Amino acid sequence: MTDDYIKHKYAPILPQKDEWPVVKLSKHRKEFIKAVALAARNRIIALTGNNMEILREELETTLYREKLRIKQNPWLVDPEDDYEFWSKVKSAMVHLTSESNLSNKDKKTAYHNILHDITTRYAEEIASNFKHSHYKATRRLVTYGFSRLLNAARVKGFKSLFSTQYTLQDKIQIIGETEQLRDLASKGTVVMVPTHFSNLDSILIGWTISTLGMPPYIYGAGLNLFNIQIFSYFMNALGAYKVDRRKKNLPYIETLKTYSSEAIQFGCHSLFFPGGTRSRSGKIESKLKLGLLSTAVEAQRANYQKDLNDISGKIFIVPVTINYHFVLEAPSLIQEHLSITGQERFYQETDEFSDSLKIAKFLVKFFTKGSDISVSIGKAMDVLGNYVDKDGKSLDSHGRNIDTRDYFVSDGKISIDTQREDQYTIRLGNRIVEEFHKINRVFSSHLVAFTAFQIFKRQNRKLDLFSLLRLPEEDLVIPYAQFRAECERVLNRIKEIRAAGKVHIAPHLKQDLDGIIAHGLSNVGLYHSKRPLILNDNGDIITEDMNLLYFYHNRLDGYDLEKLF
Repeated sequence: MTDDYIKHKYAPILPQKDEWPVVKLSKHRKEFIKAVALAARNRIIALTGNNMEILREELETTLYREKLRIKQNPWLVDPEDDYEFWSKVKSAMVHLTSESNLSNKDKKTAYHNILHDITTRYAEEIASNFKHSHYKATRRLVTYGFSRLLNAARVKGFKSLFSTQYTLQDKIQIIGETEQLRDLASKGTVVMVPTHFSNLDSILIGWTISTLGMPPYIYGAGLNLFNIQIFSYFMNALGAYKVDRRKKNLPYIETLKTYSSEAIQFGCHSLFFPGGTRSRSGKIESKLKLGLLSTAVEAQRANYQKDLNDISGKIFIVPVTINYHFVLEAPSLIQEHLSITGQERFYQETDEFSDSLKIAKFLVKFFTKGSDISVSIGKAMDVLGNYVDKDGKSLDSHGRNIDTRDYFVSDGKISIDTQREDQYTIRLGNRIVEEFHKINRVFSSHLVAFTAFQIFKRQNRKLDLFSLLRLPEEDLVIPYAQFRAECERVLNRIKEIRAAGKVHIAPHLKQDLDGIIAHGLSNVGLYHSKRPLILNDNGDIITEDMNLLYFYHNRLDGYDLEKLF
C-alpha cells in the first residue's frame, strides 16, 4: 500500500441499482425480518438448551430490563407503543406462571411464542429502511454541500458559491488497496471494519464507499444517533440498521447478531465498527467487541453449508483507518475515559454532537480550515485473518494458497462448532488490530502532540498520569529548540517504522521539520476553544488543555515510541 491517494471518482462496479444487494434486501424486507426473527428465536432456544426454566428466566430478565429502560432512560426515537408491548409480555408471563392446568409441553410452546414475539419486535426495530431515492439524494447533498463549503474557504469572492475548483478528494484523501476492494466487492461479500473516533465516521465511510464506485453497504449505527434529526435522515438514507446499546439482554443481542449474519449471507456488503463505540482515549482500538465480528465467521460457515464454495460465497474482511487532525467530541470522550479509568463513577457524559446546529457549525468550521482527513484501506483478509490475493484466494504466512473451507470441517463435513468459531473470531480480531496499526496514517498533529506529552511526562517522572494532567500551566512549557530536537527523533523513528511497512505517513510529513511542526501546531485540536498545543509569545511550546493533548498523543500509542524518552 502506498501513501498516494486517489484524486478521482471510480465508475460504479454495479451500474444498475437493481443489482445492488441492499436494494434486493429492501424489496424483501418483510420476509427478511420474519426470517431473522425466527432464526434468532431458534438460536436462543438452542443457547438455553431448550430448557423451559432457563428460557423463562431469560424472558423475565429481559422484561425487567426493558421496563427499567422505559422508565429510567427513554429516548425520542423509541417506539410509541413501547410500554404497551412490554405490558402485554408481562401479562402473558404472569398468566403462564399462574396457569396450573397447562402441560409442560404447552407451557414451553407458549414461552417459545412469547420469545418469537420479542425477536420479531427487535428485528423490526433493528432493520434498515433503505430507499434508493433517499440514498441518491443524500449522496448528492453530502457531496454538493461539503464541496461548497470547501470552495468557499479556498476560492475568494461570489464565485466561491459555484466553484468546482476543489473537490472532496482534495479534502478527504483515500489511500490503500482500493482496486483490490473494488474487485473483491464485485465477486464476493465484503465486511468493512473501520476505526471509530467520531460520529462523522459513518457519513465519511458512506461517502468513501460511493466514491470508490461500490454499491451501498449495510451497517450498524447507534440508535442514539437517530435522536438527532439530521443524523437520522442520513443514517436511514445510507442503509443503517439500528443498534441500541441500552439493551444488553440475550434476545436482543442474538437478534442483532442474527440480523448481521443473515444480511451477510444474503450478499450484502456490511460495515461495522469493531471497537463497538468511539475510542474514548484517542487510541487506535486494541480490544475489539467480537459480537458482530463473529457474525462474519458464522456467515462464512453457513455459506459453506449451502455449498457456496466458490468466490461468490466468500466473505472478505477489510480493515480501514480514519485519520483526523482533530475530533469534535474529543473533550467529552477523553473526560469520560479518564473518569472511568480514575474510578469517578458519577461523571455525566456530554456530547458535542447533541444537536443539529452544533453539527452544522462544526462542518462549516471544519471545511473552512486547512485540516485534512485520510481514509486508509487495508489489505483484504478472509474470516481467519489470512491475506487474500487478487482472485480472493486465501494465503498462509508463506504466501501459499489455503482453503478456508477446511477450517469448518469435522468428520468430513461442514459442522457448527461455536467454541471453534469463537476462537476464529478472537484470531480475526487480533489480526484486525495488527492491520489497524499497519495502515494507520501519521499526521503532523499526531507527531507534535505525542512529542510534547512525552516531554512533559519525562520532566515529571515521579507523577502518575492523573497528577501529570493536573499540573499548573506554568509547569508546562517546552523551549522550541528542545521540542524541535525531540520531534526530529520521533519523526526519524516513524520513518523507520514506515520503511518496515508497519505504518503510513501523510505527505505533509515530507516537508522540512519546521514546516512540519508549524503544520502540526496549526492543525492539532483546531476546533477546540482550548488548544492542546500552541506557541506562546516567547515562541515556546505550551498547552491550554493537558487532557486534550493526552487524547491526541494517544494516536501514536502502540508503536513503542515511548522508548525514545
